[in-house]
Amino acid sequence: MANGQWFPPDWPDRIRALADGRLTPVTPRRAATVMLLRDTGAGPAVHMLRRRASMAFAAGAYAYPGGGVDPRDDDHRVRWAGPTRAWWADRLGVDEAAAQAIVCAAVRETFEEAGVLLAGPGPDSVVGDTTGADWEADRAALVARELSFSAFLDRRGLMLRSDLLGAWARWITPEFEPRRYDTWFFVAALPEGQRTRNASSEADRTVWIRPGEAAAGYDEGELLMMPPTIATLRTLAAYGTAAEALAAAPGRDLTPVLARARLVDGEVVLSWPGHDEFTRHIEHAPAEGPAPA
Repeated sequence: MANGQWFPPDWPDRIRALADGRLTPVTPRRAATVMLLRDTGAGPAVHMLRRRASMAFAAGAYAYPGGGVDPRDDDHRVRWAGPTRAWWADRLGVDEAAAQAIVCAAVRETFEEAGVLLAGPGPDSVVGDTTGADWEADRAALVARELSFSAFLDRRGLMLRSDLLGAWARWITPEFEPRRYDTWFFVAALPEGQRTRNASSEADRTVWIRPGEAAAGYDEGELLMMPPTIATLRTLAAYGTAAEALAAAPGRDLTPVLARARLVDGEVVLSWPGHDEFTRHIEHAPAEGPAPA
């Protein structure tokens, strides 16, 4: 491949099945991911995970900490600081319960996968080092879903700092994928006193890398990424500090980006509106039989 675009081998068959009407799209699950930034002398760096080679989906691809919404993330008891749930609902284009769940998922998943917690004892404070054994026990309980995020915050006497997040983009998994996500991308700065670690069972490596450097690695075919990852990386490269990126977040367009697969002159054209670099042309050979599982 000319660059690092991740393209699963079964996509052509699934795209043909969708085009032929043999595949019914599944409903996407809400999810959140966080582009965690820290300043360096040469501009901000972003924290990225490399997915293990054993993973069934996007093996070897670089991504950000994130994951699906836990059904308990919309718990009304979650202690909250920063913009109101109503404000976030308007910003994210969902109702208040969904807005809370998405923001909670962003904060929870960042703690689960990177050990970084965007929460504090008050609306103007953030916890410090979260690497002790007691913190790790709580993190593991969250991952195992033995502990809800609201119960975790209550136990620690903490409140979620929603003001430390900036909504950046929204991408929806293509309709032909068997597992689909409606994912909101956020930016956040690494809190003072905290440090990242590879706490994810799905990653074999973590790096801090400047967005422009990561994009160059993708362009040269050295770093594998999915379209939403490289697309958001390219937009981050314009900012000189983490604070500048956070300040720009309220003006970002959150119109969902959804791939389209259509038949054009005997071939399937796969495209992401507004992102021409990801367009793929696939020879269309109508198949018989059931749709791919």
